[in-house]
Amino acid sequence: MTQASPPLHPTTGNEDTSTRDRVLGLVLEQGPVCAADVAEELELTSAAVRRHIGALEAQGLIAVQRNPGTTTPRRGRPARHYVATDAGRAEFTDAYSDLAGQVLDFLVEKVGTEAADEFADRRVGELERRYAAQLEGTAPGQERVQALAEALTADGYAATVRKVGDKEIAVQLCQGHCPVQDVAEAFPQLCEAETRAFSRLLGVHVQRLATLASGGYMCTTHVPLALPTRQTPHPTSVGTEGHR
Repeated sequence: MTQASPPLHPTTGNEDTSTRDRVLGLVLEQGPVCAADVAEELELTSAAVRRHIGALEAQGLIAVQRNPGTTTPRRGRPARHYVATDAGRAEFTDAYSDLAGQVLDFLVEKVGTEAADEFADRRVGELERRYAAQLEGTAPGQERVQALAEALTADGYAATVRKVGDKEIAVQLCQGHCPVQDVAEAFPQLCEAETRAFSRLLGVHVQRLATLASGGYMCTTHVPLALPTRQTPHPTSVGTEGHR
């Protein structure tokens, strides 16, 4: 008797959970994304991806995005595109966010809103100095944006760079996760400081189009590529402007 071939992607309980986490992570990072793209990216069968997506949707961790934007339509029945929900993003959220929010509330109560402004600049200034070192030597334009995305991803922001239209005049820097989202919802100074830091790091004026903290399904920053860049100053003090 011929021995049956092993399944393409055998899974135990732990492996099944791990794969489901990978699917959720990809939806969080690249959403809105369809099942076919998830299967291709993770090298899984279509059946396996549909099973995991169904489970994640049933758990309320992902949902269908009704307006998937500029994704290329496929032939036949329109594909369903998925994004992470607040519950899904919470799976990756820092457990100390609630405490940080309470601390900021206390500072504002005792000192005033300027305390939150100063904290935002200080926190993002520290990140900016680290990112400036990692971006050093990169060419202005898309190479530098990609380097920034990689630095952000290493810090848990699940960042990607996406094209805008057919002409290479701009890209979007997208962040599918924010480790401080809960705090940023109450203190938008963090998002504002981060946007200013991106402008300095990339040497161009960037525009924040959406944030997770304000209800978007990801943080999206428009970065022009076709405009002359200016010399990017390196932050020199902890109080440098800078995040979300």
